[in-house]
Amino acid sequence: MTPQFLIAAPGSNSGKTTITLGLLRLLHNRGLRVQPFKCGPDYIDTKHHTLAAHTASINLDTFMMSEAHLKEVYGKYSAQADVVITEGVMGLFDGADRMKGSSAEIAMLLHLPVILVVNAKAMAYSVAPLIYGFMHFHPGIRIAGVIFNFVNTASHYQFLKDACADLGVTPLGYVPVNDAVKIPSRHLGLAISAEHDYEGIIEAAAAHIAKTVDIDLILDSMRSPLPAATPIPDSPKGQLRIAVASDEAFNFTYAENLAALHKLGTVTLFSPLHDHQLPPADLLYLAGGYPELHLEALSANTPMRQSILDHCTSGGKVIAECGGMMYLGETLADRDGTEYPMVGFLGIKTTMKDAKLSLGYREVSIGQKRFKGHEFHYSRCEETAPLEKLGTVYNARGIEVPMPVYRKRNVIASYLHLYWGEQQDWLTMV
Repeated sequence: MTPQFLIAAPGSNSGKTTITLGLLRLLHNRGLRVQPFKCGPDYIDTKHHTLAAHTASINLDTFMMSEAHLKEVYGKYSAQADVVITEGVMGLFDGADRMKGSSAEIAMLLHLPVILVVNAKAMAYSVAPLIYGFMHFHPGIRIAGVIFNFVNTASHYQFLKDACADLGVTPLGYVPVNDAVKIPSRHLGLAISAEHDYEGIIEAAAAHIAKTVDIDLILDSMRSPLPAATPIPDSPKGQLRIAVASDEAFNFTYAENLAALHKLGTVTLFSPLHDHQLPPADLLYLAGGYPELHLEALSANTPMRQSILDHCTSGGKVIAECGGMMYLGETLADRDGTEYPMVGFLGIKTTMKDAKLSLGYREVSIGQKRFKGHEFHYSRCEETAPLEKLGTVYNARGIEVPMPVYRKRNVIASYLHLYWGEQQDWLTMV
């Protein structure tokens, strides 16, 4: 029997990420093997989880994954864990279309008990109807305990415990306000910036939570059998040479996407920032990330830009997502509008000036095939030359959205972050 649970909240900004990171580090410091998961397509929280637990965090997403594949992924990565912690996304029942894609849907699918993190800063016994609603809204959800955040005194916590006693739910502790454990803004890459001491923040969060949250009670009360890991049959390894961009500017990759690439051949990581030559490659994967935070260095690395341009113009295969697409364009402008030359293969110019957020789940239909992913960017892109466009893109509700998928020679580029851990046909499109 292994402790496993999902940490959720009534809404965003309740502090569930900070509490998740603190628990991951605290349990790691106890010598336990902790496996983190993240609901939804988020890349940034998984990086923080990985830092906190010293184990790669894995995304779980019921929009991008089938139920069978999600269960397979959860079973595979949790098989050797002493504790399994899944962090929810937004509010517990918030999905792309009602509950579709929500933390609640994943909790029900995996039969995970839910620890609800409640912002009780300005509440006392009134938390009772709030918690009651979450306990009884859907019969498939089990609220197994509550952690109260932003509670500064034991006397305040007593009112909250009284509410839990009347509801029949377990109070697991409280967390006082502490500016030293706040996670900085996650917009535009600031959350993984070297400017912030995330190691120090996470260690401080672990120590802070340990004072007032009953860790032993959590471990003892959340035990259940781990799902059986689905045996994955061996398949012949492919012969492709695959180069994957991986550095401070390009790092938005799903573990299962990389696993799919490893099945196709030999994967070599390289850095468009620091290396000067593309490694020998049949397929180049330019993942998303934050090229806009490294414009001078990317632009100044002319040998690498030329090497990638040569690969593209000579018919080399390329998958470029979001930041990778921006890098393949003619120029990329910063917030002030200053343009920096990029690879120059695609007839597009991208700018961060007057940035506006575009986000949401996406499904692209190409012929009889459909591929799922998500869009998340602040930049704007304009074409400077005609480009072939593939398929039609829809949002989670099936409404068409004006987001092109470009094709030029053997290069496919778009703002889409696609999940091909299961839909590996995408890799045959280039």
